[in-house]
Amino acid sequence: MDFTFTPALSLSGLMVGLLVGLTGVGGGSLMTPILVLLFGFKPATAVGTDLLYAAITKSGGSWVHHRHGHIDWRITRRMALGSVPAAAISLWIIASLGIDNHSTAHLITSALGVALVLTAGSLLFRQRLLAFAQRHIGQSLNERQTARLTILVGAIVGTLVAWTSVGAGALGVTALLFLYPRLPTIRIVGADIAHAVPLTLVAGIGHWYLGSVDLPLLLNLLIGSLPGIALGSHFAARVPERGLRSLLAAVLLLVGGKLILA
Repeated sequence: MDFTFTPALSLSGLMVGLLVGLTGVGGGSLMTPILVLLFGFKPATAVGTDLLYAAITKSGGSWVHHRHGHIDWRITRRMALGSVPAAAISLWIIASLGIDNHSTAHLITSALGVALVLTAGSLLFRQRLLAFAQRHIGQSLNERQTARLTILVGAIVGTLVAWTSVGAGALGVTALLFLYPRLPTIRIVGADIAHAVPLTLVAGIGHWYLGSVDLPLLLNLLIGSLPGIALGSHFAARVPERGLRSLLAAVLLLVGGKLILA
């Protein structure tokens, strides 16, 4: 593997990592479209590389949450029961269609656009959705129904992640807040991050097998993003998170619309 340091890619990793540290979201939602729209990488390469990037970065976050006892492993297991098989099936479909096929690239781009719009909606309306869930959903579902719906959510997230690398963060957390409205948010976030590690690792290895992972690109992104996440996490308490989330949602809506209409 010939590695060439590319400052622009590492700077992009730094900025995205900073946003992830400040808001907890934005990794795949921003990194993949940046690689496609700004740097001209093929959609499959951007998705595959970003998945391994996410697996590495979220492993650290999962370890920190585990040390503090913030992970509800019951939720993690339920999500993985749905997401990992769904990701594997999605990868099989992508392989059957042909990873370098023009139609496959268009399908990935369109799916990415839809995932970004859904992510923006989850950022903008999360509090309203949570309030609704606390009033209605939490009291109407029994344990078995909640478990089945969690597996279903995992399957939907796994499908989205395999096709777009988007969905394991903001979408997953929003859905879990809906299903577990009485659980402390930090435990839901911890469970979602822990679930994202095996999901993105399996999907990333699948894309690697299909030839859609660029290792020099991955290293360039990690050079910038790892210090960016650390820096963002350090200043997170001093920055107006609500304003940042609204700005991020607006950017995702614009980018998502552009990709859908492309």
